[in-house]
Amino acid sequence: MTTASPQPAAHPAIEFVGVRKDYLSHGEAVPAVRNLDLAIGQGEFFSLLGPSGCGKTTTMRMVAGFEEPTAGRVMLDGRDVTGVAPNKRDVNMVFQSYALFPHLTVRQNVAFGLERKKVAKAEIAKRVGEMLEIVSLTGMEKRQPKEMSGGQQQRVALARALVNHPRALLLDEPLGALDLKLRQQMQIELKRIQREVGITFVYVTHDQGEALAMSDRIAVMNSGVIEQLGTPRDVYERPATRFVAGFIGTSNLIDGQVSRADQGHAVIDKGPGERVVVPVPATVPVGRDLEVSVRPEKIDLHRTRPADVTGSLLSGTVTEVVYHGTSTNYTVATSDGTDLVVFDQNAHDAEDVASRGERVFLTWAPQHSYPIGV
Repeated sequence: MTTASPQPAAHPAIEFVGVRKDYLSHGEAVPAVRNLDLAIGQGEFFSLLGPSGCGKTTTMRMVAGFEEPTAGRVMLDGRDVTGVAPNKRDVNMVFQSYALFPHLTVRQNVAFGLERKKVAKAEIAKRVGEMLEIVSLTGMEKRQPKEMSGGQQQRVALARALVNHPRALLLDEPLGALDLKLRQQMQIELKRIQREVGITFVYVTHDQGEALAMSDRIAVMNSGVIEQLGTPRDVYERPATRFVAGFIGTSNLIDGQVSRADQGHAVIDKGPGERVVVPVPATVPVGRDLEVSVRPEKIDLHRTRPADVTGSLLSGTVTEVVYHGTSTNYTVATSDGTDLVVFDQNAHDAEDVASRGERVFLTWAPQHSYPIGV
């Protein structure tokens, strides 16, 4: 089977224009989504990521038509669908609960929507067969949902939603009911399926790992607004706000004042011989307060003071040591009272592991310091 690829289009697959959604609580309007302007491209795997109550599910439900915006417009392929009934929108939705018909076989579940539309039997058989092949369920047509694993049931739900060839597929935390290993397997499968069918996927999750693993772009939401929109690498490596830095993975936040700046780098002095070096625009002046993000895996831990360090150098005392198999994770209390987390890959002898209470030195390259909000 040939792999479908996104084609250039005149309009985004989904677009929000000045959208606001309020709910009434005790007679007062409570904003769930505020002033949302967003365009999702044709054939894109797009994730709405954020904690509970951030507005991500409300945003998706406005695409499906289950919620209507208080203000603004929702566009599908250039068409204003604000006020259009859910069954009149060319989108399908997959839920965490799967919502399969327990008394129907796999084939009957997948064919259900096509039969309701009075599609010819030969066309139904062709499309159901193709979709079961894409989701790797060929040969299981006669099984009922109770005879299948959670991952297999999730694939049936996907096939049933995709067989109608919607313009967009909306997925509301669809892997939440699966165990960790199966969830990780299904992440790979979902991305493969999305590439093959070439349909726009909009994925709602609070799981940062899922969003990073599958998405072309991520919108990180907090309190009804998008705090950052970008590729997985952008939002992980270059967090735009303190919230994003803390929500996406683990990030160390270091505060300080610029003591000197030269050739695109600012230096924050942290005591005799200790410093944080961070790339900044030339407009950042000496004396400015900075908040710097550095990821734990970017930091090197040394048991003796290293020589000729050109980047950042801090010292501290190990307060926690946690073994994770592939890495040993340290918490280090630095001389200025900041706790930094370090992920040290287990590629060396066990004798090299630092102990609690031991004095250590931390270094990292200038490009691994990222100034927040600059």
